[in-house]
Amino acid sequence: MPITLYGADYSVYTRIARLALLEKGVPYRLEPVDVFAPGGPPPDHLARQPFGRIPAFRHDDFPLYEAGAIVRYVDDAFDGPSLQPATAKGRARMNQIISVLDSYAFASLVLGVYVERIGHPARGVPADEAKLAAATLRAAQCLDALAGLADAPFLTGEHLSLADLHAAPMFAYFVLAPEGQAMLARHDRLAAWWARLAARPSVVATRTPMERKISPA
Repeated sequence: MPITLYGADYSVYTRIARLALLEKGVPYRLEPVDVFAPGGPPPDHLARQPFGRIPAFRHDDFPLYEAGAIVRYVDDAFDGPSLQPATAKGRARMNQIISVLDSYAFASLVLGVYVERIGHPARGVPADEAKLAAATLRAAQCLDALAGLADAPFLTGEHLSLADLHAAPMFAYFVLAPEGQAMLARHDRLAAWWARLAARPSVVATRTPMERKISPA
């Protein structure tokens, strides 16, 4: 059953889909799409994702876009360990955590702390310290909220879920920044959770170019 994932190895949301596919043991092909290329996304990608975002997905003749829809389809359509809690309360908590990540954490942990401290300077653009300070405050709020919602050893309890796979790529970027490392260290349970996730084979196999550059091992 041929599966193609259209995206980029640097993308948080492409990585979320890749993690789900790997955790389910589903073979796939990653077709590179650089949405930041000169001229923007290529026309053929706009035909499969009208908003020009990544990832997009195709399973045989079934196209799909939006990472949340893709990972839920992967979990429902293929054999392998379930990536969603069995109970209504467990799924509600999973969806709540994912919503917090999408609505608040991505903007502060990744676009704020990581991009300002690491991403921009890597391209020769000085960090905007005012934006970084604001993002750090928001990131602290997000970590407090996630620490209050998270169970153990995974975010929704005893078993890995889509909440963990959604969070992992964001935390992977966040902790590349010294501010991110220091803030995470103040949350023992989240720090222990991240240590477990970071060592997971699927997370190691999908490390981004910047992770490999900063932490080659």
